Amino acid sequence: MVGAGVLSLPSAMSSLGWGPGVVILVLSWIITLYTLWQMVEMHEMVEGKRFDRYHELGQHAFGEKLGLWIVVPQQLICEVGVDIVYMVTGGKSLQKVHNLLCHNCKPMKTSYFIIIFASVHFVLAHLPNFNSISGISLAAAVMSLSYSTIAWAASIHKGVQPDVQYGYKAPDASGTVFNFFNALGDVAFAYAGHNVVLEIQATIPSTPEKPSKGPMWRGVLMAYIVVALCYFPVALIGYWMFGNQVADNILISLEKPTWLIVAANLFVVVHVIGSYQLYAMPVFDMIETVMVKRWHFKPTRMLRFVVRSLYVAFTMFVGITFPFFGALLGFFGGFAFAPTTYFLPCIMWLAIYKPRKFSLSWFANWICIIFGMLLMVLSPIGGLKLIIDNAKTYGFYS
Repeated sequence: MVGAGVLSLPSAMSSLGWGPGVVILVLSWIITLYTLWQMVEMHEMVEGKRFDRYHELGQHAFGEKLGLWIVVPQQLICEVGVDIVYMVTGGKSLQKVHNLLCHNCKPMKTSYFIIIFASVHFVLAHLPNFNSISGISLAAAVMSLSYSTIAWAASIHKGVQPDVQYGYKAPDASGTVFNFFNALGDVAFAYAGHNVVLEIQATIPSTPEKPSKGPMWRGVLMAYIVVALCYFPVALIGYWMFGNQVADNILISLEKPTWLIVAANLFVVVHVIGSYQLYAMPVFDMIETVMVKRWHFKPTRMLRFVVRSLYVAFTMFVGITFPFFGALLGFFGGFAFAPTTYFLPCIMWLAIYKPRKFSLSWFANWICIIFGMLLMVLSPIGGLKLIIDNAKTYGFYS
């Protein structure tokens, strides 16, 4: 659950301000926990059947064809978007380690570090399934808790900066508004476990006496407690110490103690290696299923090798082309994560269970839907504006 999006939360706070920032952080935590509970509940709502994929649940709620068209494009954009962002995150963290440890070395371009990070995935992408990456996932979970703790602890160690300012840093009102929109997407990106939750629940044994939703819900609650322990201190302390001058990745703002910041960046690298695979697995599954069932390819090792290698190469290429961490988070956070995380589970719940009008469940779902739709519309506008602004001064492939 704890993704690299946590590192952008202090920057998001600087664009939102203290009041709106805290409200949106807390609201997002509550809403996404609620929608995650809905998905866990809906996994086995039909007796004798398990919805092991997000699109299968969508097909049950909206019909065979419409369900696919509603869910699959959003899920693909979401998972591919995360992997592109993680390419950039891994590369930039490796670059930070290099810069901290090697003062007299010739500077290397971010592109090279993204390629180094991608080389790991050309190997790991060929692992067969979720269970085979459980060790990597465990390491990733430990790392995310570690670097989040280092981020806020090192910020306290550095102390409040002498010239700290908490006002909006954009010079005009339009810039402030666009930054605000982008920050909404940063927060949405940080709460992003829903796209693989059904696939994960599918790996848990289930019987009528002991359905999988019991252990899955306990796991979700534990995950969300860890999320709160990571997200809120990083967001609030990072912004408190650096104000509106905080970098879009809090670890970039921190320099000392050197060994600790180096360790934190290496933890980020290990974490995003695991998380990249977690989001890539459903994409591999989807592409390979279409190629075998629709296009009648033979399910050979060569097919798996070519498909997965091309996917890693594609995410690497896009990451090298647009290595803008904060802008990518804002764009993908709103465009892809808001629907699948904030309101699509609520629409499915309303379609399947049909709660009584004006009941508590009916109100709760509609509040989530309205909040999520606002995120989906506003965040990509801010993210796209930031990508365009960054691109103006960025030398592509130079």
